[in-house]
Amino acid sequence: MTIILRSLSAAVVLLLAYGVASPPAGASAADALGFEVFSPDGTIARTAVSAAALPRASSLAPAATEVVTIQRTGDPSVRFDLVFVGDGCTAAEQDLFHRQAVARWQQLSAREPFATLRDKFNVWQVNAVSRESGSDNDPTRGVRRDTVLNGTFYCGDVARLVCVDDAAARRYAALAPGADQALVLVNSGTYGGSGGTVTVSSGGNSQSGEIVVHELGHSIGGLADEYGGSGSYPGGEPSEPNVSRLDASAMRTRNAKWAAYLGRSTPDGGVIGTYEGGYYYDRGVYRPSQDSIMRTLGREFNLIGRDRLTAAIIARTG
Repeated sequence: MTIILRSLSAAVVLLLAYGVASPPAGASAADALGFEVFSPDGTIARTAVSAAALPRASSLAPAATEVVTIQRTGDPSVRFDLVFVGDGCTAAEQDLFHRQAVARWQQLSAREPFATLRDKFNVWQVNAVSRESGSDNDPTRGVRRDTVLNGTFYCGDVARLVCVDDAAARRYAALAPGADQALVLVNSGTYGGSGGTVTVSSGGNSQSGEIVVHELGHSIGGLADEYGGSGSYPGGEPSEPNVSRLDASAMRTRNAKWAAYLGRSTPDGGVIGTYEGGYYYDRGVYRPSQDSIMRTLGREFNLIGRDRLTAAIIARTG
């Protein structure tokens, strides 16, 4: 099924930014945006990139394009709608983009809880046509490509950090029915991507698909990042379900957060407890398991994350 759309839909794209880095010293929050940076070894960090340095697309509005159905299981009002938008794919490469989008969805839907809840999702692709193939600064720094979202490696001078014009990506994603989450695939086989207001990954690199799994933990499940950083956490009790200031003893006493899960086996290995480090700090904050995908790519969601995602998807879709 192919839907031909020639004007911007009124659909709202719901995009949540998690793991937002603090601006550099002397900069205001308006001067810098936070991005998650993903390394090939699975480790995750965060960085701030000057808003002025982010790519901007040349066009303010999407051109006439196609919206292609990858999977439709129900009315968008009672489904979670994922929208793949391609960058750096020419008119002759739209079949390539389709294969990449299908492969990325298959990769995501093989992981729990998405595997069990696969039928709760509609999946769409928006064929955004670029004049040139590829991405800026790929395969080498200094390369320039004329692409519809102006995607670039070396965003913020970080080699594997790939940024696009987020606003342009959201406009294209809004062409799909009921768009809930935009997932940008840049036309590259080089590992890379980013997490922020839009999830970006390399369409031709399967390892980059782990970025999508991690980011949906944020945007669907409302999960916090479980990786550390430095120093001691200075704040109050986090609102997210998978990080806490309470150790196991205090959690049991107060019957707080994941107290009912303590001691249970978890899909990412080991048992649920309170492991120090997470939420961008090494001390003073605890996570439920030793090493879930919210801490390191390639892992499973821990039991807290899996149950939270399941509940959120069912609440949204019935």
